[in-house]
Amino acid sequence: MYSSATSPAPTATRPALRPPTAAGTRPGPKPVPQSRPAAARGTDGRSTDARGQAGRTALGLRTPDSALNGGVPRQAPVRPGERMLRGRPVQPLVAERIDPAALQTPAVRAALANIARICPAFTPRQVLREGSRHILVAGTIGRAPVVAKCLAPQAVRGDQFEQLVADFHHEVAVYRAFVRHRPPVRLPRLVAADHDRCVLVVERVPGRPAARERHPVNAPTPGEIRAILGAVRTLNLWRPPTDVFHTPLDYPMEIARFHSVGQLTDRDAGDLRGLLHGLSHTPLQLCHGDALLSNMLLAPSGPVLVDWEQAGWYLPGYDLAVLWSVLSGDTAARRQISQLAQSGGTLARDAFLVNLVLVLMREIRLYDVPGAGEEQRIMIRRLYDDAALARRAVRAAVGTR
Repeated sequence: MYSSATSPAPTATRPALRPPTAAGTRPGPKPVPQSRPAAARGTDGRSTDARGQAGRTALGLRTPDSALNGGVPRQAPVRPGERMLRGRPVQPLVAERIDPAALQTPAVRAALANIARICPAFTPRQVLREGSRHILVAGTIGRAPVVAKCLAPQAVRGDQFEQLVADFHHEVAVYRAFVRHRPPVRLPRLVAADHDRCVLVVERVPGRPAARERHPVNAPTPGEIRAILGAVRTLNLWRPPTDVFHTPLDYPMEIARFHSVGQLTDRDAGDLRGLLHGLSHTPLQLCHGDALLSNMLLAPSGPVLVDWEQAGWYLPGYDLAVLWSVLSGDTAARRQISQLAQSGGTLARDAFLVNLVLVLMREIRLYDVPGAGEEQRIMIRRLYDDAALARRAVRAAVGTR
């Protein structure tokens, strides 16, 4: 779900007015002293000599402009209508044009008919996603920007229809529960929902996704990572009434499933069951359940969590394990996540390791399929390396108990 609200444009400053001069008496340019020739200037306004002297290191190599600015990358000027978000300009949010072609496909037309039943004033603007499972349509209700999420017609005819319907019903129940019990993190406000036709309408918050892919190549900045981890930890420490959410993950069944298909060896399964036995009296933790970077918006007010289909009670550290599994290219972020997981003591560390192994097994099963391209094969090799590292950590944890 993406943004649509407009940002207020800053007031432009008017230049100071000069008094008019008489005709024919306009002063000309001042003569340049001839004692020293003027140095040529580059596109950035600095002389080429100054750039050449300041841009050389002790080894005689030129440094990029970011190093010349005290190690801070040079920022592009912020144009009117833009806002700054953690050191980088956020593009102004303009109203989208209605795309008649995308709105006239049979699947989207069926979704719009279901949306109109609960929101007759809904005006579609843009199709954000038309996938095999869900359809996202951005629009407005009056002047309020909203996003409608519907179950795709292809999903109705698929093999996983019952599971998708159950997940959709659970997400609607979560949003309704958040109306009664307000969480301490930012999330879209519920506008309307149709439980029977699987339609969910929420507000469209301003911001950009923290990542477009499930396993992003370019990780967010360190400041954005800190903000995301802070929001996740705030949610995990929240204690709503226990009867509002359920437990989506059956840990013994997951271990047995991955063991039966050969992803876990006998020793792996035994080690995980041993850690799980020691965690039998550990309080569960409320988790988002699908804390991918693509399910988080970086808004001016902070991270916004969307897509709550898997929210519920898990062993501590499940959201941290999901983030650790997808941040394979950011060693500093993984170190920070591991420190957070171990800050709760031995039981919190063991719970994080159990979650991490199961999450990595799921990712391997999801991506290790025939016909994978070169980039996907590289990611699969990274997942296997991460799984081997997690197995060794589990064995070390079992040995220290």
